[in-house]
Amino acid sequence: MLLRSTAVFVLALSLEACSSNGSSGFDSGNGGAASSGGSAGSGATVSSGGSSGNGVGGAASGSAPANSGASTGSGGIPSSGGRTSIGGAQSSGGASTNAGSGGATSSGGATGSGGATSGGGATSSGGANTGAGGANTGAGGASAGTWWKPAKNTTFYWDLQNAPPNNTRNVGAYDIDGWGNDAKETALLHAKGIKVVCYMDAGTYEPGRPDTGDFPTSLKGADVEGWPGELWLDVRPSGPNYAKLQSIMMARFKVCQQKGFDAIEPDNIDSYQNSPGFATKAADQLAYNQWLATTAHGLGLAIFQKNDLDQVKALEPSFDGILDEECNKYSECDTLAPYTAAGKPAWDAEYTDDGETTAKFCDADIKANIAGALFNLDLDGSLFEPCTNDVGLTN
Repeated sequence: MLLRSTAVFVLALSLEACSSNGSSGFDSGNGGAASSGGSAGSGATVSSGGSSGNGVGGAASGSAPANSGASTGSGGIPSSGGRTSIGGAQSSGGASTNAGSGGATSSGGATGSGGATSGGGATSSGGANTGAGGANTGAGGASAGTWWKPAKNTTFYWDLQNAPPNNTRNVGAYDIDGWGNDAKETALLHAKGIKVVCYMDAGTYEPGRPDTGDFPTSLKGADVEGWPGELWLDVRPSGPNYAKLQSIMMARFKVCQQKGFDAIEPDNIDSYQNSPGFATKAADQLAYNQWLATTAHGLGLAIFQKNDLDQVKALEPSFDGILDEECNKYSECDTLAPYTAAGKPAWDAEYTDDGETTAKFCDADIKANIAGALFNLDLDGSLFEPCTNDVGLTN
């Protein structure tokens, strides 16, 4: 399998193109610029309407901090798909994602059926704790133990370069970058009846993100092939800094929660299929990926599987849907069947850069109950040709 990834780092103001191995898909992210001061603090959350909860330090109700320098670069065009990551400039204060009192998970990871551990954090049964650092269940907060359960035929649009994206697409869900977009954007989409998925890298270190200084050196492994500066992370539960990794990812997911996103798209969750620089096994990746799902649910967020198709059957019960790239080109559409069989959405992004056309893959996607669409490889919003089952406000 090929790791399909593209990266554009705004800090270097350069475009890069490459290809690398692994079945990871085109994990892209528009790093944009962190808003001044961010939207952190002790437990404030944003409802599906985008207004903030009552926690201290949250984004003001009905508003969001302005993006400072979100980039709309088009990214490189690698071979065999790619991953676009724009690590935009960070304004004073950045997006503060500190774990606060109880925000960071302990080395014990997630507990119960969805709660994240440590004092004040989300607790068992997926419930969000109302204590300091937990998900606020007051006005605008995520309800304890509940999250969006996307319908099987949920339609989608994917734009990881623009912040904000084109908000006129006739679909039920937008998948956009979590760092570059703010609570105002999620509120605008919610007002249209659209759910919003938050892209966050969960398996690699990307330079230029607001929290890059939080990663200890021992968590960083080998280079992601073709992308200087981007490094695989040590996702092994037995690793020396697994608790720190959990803390960072909990904080990232809370950024999505506080901005009012409905779901997470965690990227690069297949390091064991690559050369991460650690002795990572499939079982390590499985445990980490399941922890990601449990943590998202504990914050009242849905989560879509991205990558690690070899473990789909084991992961499907923990995730709410799946996003794959070019499943027709790589003859892996059948791998998505556990999701459609469970009544969950399966999304397929095909790329015109590889010579694909909707005439070539839409019939197959529709027959397999997969919502497919044709995109530009850069995922910059310049091309969106959906199959007939990826049209309409369905979520």
